[in-house]
Amino acid sequence: MKFRKCLVAVAAMMTLVVTTPARAETLADALTYAYNHSGLLDQNRALLRAADEDVAQAVAATKAVISWAANAAITSPRSVGADLIAATASISGQLTVYDSGAGQLGVEAQKELVLGTRQSLRSIEQNILLGAVSAYMQVRADTGFVALRESNVRVIMQEFRAAQDRFDVGEVTRTDVALAEARLAAARSLLASAQGSLARSGETYRNAIGRSPNGLQPAQPAPVSKTIADAKAYAVRNHPSILEVQHSVRAAELNIRRGEAALMPIVTLDGQLGVNQDGIIGRQVGVNVRGPIYAGGALSSQVRQLMARRDAARAQLHIARHSLEQQVGSAYSFLDVARASSEAINQQIRAARVAFRGVREEATLGARTTIDVLNAEQELLNAQADLIAAQSDEVIASYQVLSTMGLLTAAHLRLPVQQYDPAAYYNLVKDAPTIRSDQGQALDRILRAIGQ
Repeated sequence: MKFRKCLVAVAAMMTLVVTTPARAETLADALTYAYNHSGLLDQNRALLRAADEDVAQAVAATKAVISWAANAAITSPRSVGADLIAATASISGQLTVYDSGAGQLGVEAQKELVLGTRQSLRSIEQNILLGAVSAYMQVRADTGFVALRESNVRVIMQEFRAAQDRFDVGEVTRTDVALAEARLAAARSLLASAQGSLARSGETYRNAIGRSPNGLQPAQPAPVSKTIADAKAYAVRNHPSILEVQHSVRAAELNIRRGEAALMPIVTLDGQLGVNQDGIIGRQVGVNVRGPIYAGGALSSQVRQLMARRDAARAQLHIARHSLEQQVGSAYSFLDVARASSEAINQQIRAARVAFRGVREEATLGARTTIDVLNAEQELLNAQADLIAAQSDEVIASYQVLSTMGLLTAAHLRLPVQQYDPAAYYNLVKDAPTIRSDQGQALDRILRAIGQ
């Protein structure tokens, strides 16, 4: 029953059915599609399954090894009474009954590496989702910039025509017309540049999400309620990069004990059953005890090397912790700046809009020049562009905060996806099933289905 449940879990895990709509209209849609269509996730899931097999191989090393052999030889010249062909067949087996715990330590070390690889997969998932957020918001921002530039061209076109009309009746000089014409050309150039940026961000979106952007809706910042101190404390306990290094440290410590065990004796139980061409059966059972006496210092060097790697892993944990705390602080700083900028720019836009309307009205009365109107319009345009950028930055920064805390996952975001269960495949292979067993044949069918 346990095997059947695991098999069902793996089958569901591998059948990631896409249920997203035909186009990514919301940020949640884009994140769902990015999760379901990420080749990088598929790649690292395969690497995790490979790491699971390392556990199976370590377990297999602690079990009995049974093999067979057959031999046939022609003897020439043949002795009197001897058979022309001498043939033998045998079955031999070996079981390690004592190795100072080296075999089991190897299993435990591989388990720690599997747990670390699972955390690496979580990090990859976070990077993919954060990349999807960034790509989504960049397209949204560039779309807004294009709309502003198009509006700017229309407004300046109106001002250019108005300047020409006023020039025709002698209200302004040719200089005013030339200034408006120059601004119009510059506006068209900036529009072309904005359209180019939108095309490039669209390509980035296709790479991150897996399809072209179409009708992207406004996105709200992710809810972030923890203070910086709480976020840092949570991150150093739960972020996958920290947990991955912690598992690496434990694996290194286990490998040191395993290396020390290699200096101790090993006891194996050996047996052999053979038969020759005359049907004579031979049996042999014995206990083999062996151990190192002198290996030129290689075994001691290996232990010292393992200790050095353990120390390096501990140092990496120290580095990862401080780096993560810095990333949390930086993410909160970006978020606070984006929020403050949005509030200030909203006030700037309101004032700039009033000023633009006033200057344009005064220009119709002859109290303002064309250049005054164009400057006021440019001031309003700049503020509107800054607001688009600030709003985009706020959304990205909020998801960056989640990422630095280790919370930017499909599970935490409650995305409507078939989530990958990293334990399902492990539970099927952890006991090292053979290819001829029911469990081994089921695994073979699953892997062939994945490879198609």
